[in-house]
Amino acid sequence: MTLNTVQRSAFSALALLLLAACASNPAPQSSTPTMSASDAYQASRYGIQQDRGPTAPFDPSQVREVETVIEPRTLAGNRSPYTVNGRTYQVMPSEQGYRERGFASWYGEKFHGHDTSNGEVYDMFQLSAAHKSMPIPGFLRVTNLENNKSIVVRVNDRGPFHNDRIIDLSYAAAYMLDFHNKGTAMVEVEAIMPTIVSRGAPAPARSAAAPIAATVPAPAISRGDQYLQVGAFADLRAAEQLSARLRNMTSRPVFIRSVETNGAQQIMHRVRVGPIPDAEELARITDSVVAADLGSPYTVSE
Repeated sequence: MTLNTVQRSAFSALALLLLAACASNPAPQSSTPTMSASDAYQASRYGIQQDRGPTAPFDPSQVREVETVIEPRTLAGNRSPYTVNGRTYQVMPSEQGYRERGFASWYGEKFHGHDTSNGEVYDMFQLSAAHKSMPIPGFLRVTNLENNKSIVVRVNDRGPFHNDRIIDLSYAAAYMLDFHNKGTAMVEVEAIMPTIVSRGAPAPARSAAAPIAATVPAPAISRGDQYLQVGAFADLRAAEQLSARLRNMTSRPVFIRSVETNGAQQIMHRVRVGPIPDAEELARITDSVVAADLGSPYTVSE
């Protein structure tokens, strides 16, 4: 065997050894995990992955108080039933009488500027909330049971989809309740039923046979007469709309008593039913008004 032949044999053997080594030791995998389709969607939808409070300065004086008014409710915002993460939820027919205690959480900058469940834009600097089953939009009084601080929030979103939480508050709401520096707080939530109709809300259907309430004179008042006050409005048309609905619910007189308030700077139109001399009838009409989602009436004497 010549020297060249020996060298060629050695090189061949070395090549075989290297091939065997490569087969038994595959190339190392990348340390970066593969992003799932769900994660990729979230990454494209939200600019940040981990929620947080605002990175810009927060001015509590810019937080507006919530005005509790009757607003139109869209079908899209109140689909029922609906399913999230394999669990099905039902929207309440009405929030009247709803009260619950449990844990509240908050959501902030990750969701700021994105659509809520009813198509509005989430603003973490205002007093809003997400709820799994309350009709939206709606209103809740939220009390932090750890410090007794209380605020009113407008519910316009769905969530939180965690078994241990009953409500998800905006950052501003959590700030006002003084738990923005921690994840959750024990709270009590209680539904508020508005009686004032907001601008843009659809007018209640009016019976063609029933004249508007403004044309109905107030009955003569006797001392000790009992009346049911159902609402008070600065807007006469809103008072007329409520009165028209009440006239379809009772044979008792429904009228508007307009009074000057705030040093004669404003006129309030009070919608009343009566007189109602019988206590049982008074309670029966009250229950009917509440069941029809027309507010929380109370008894007044003239």
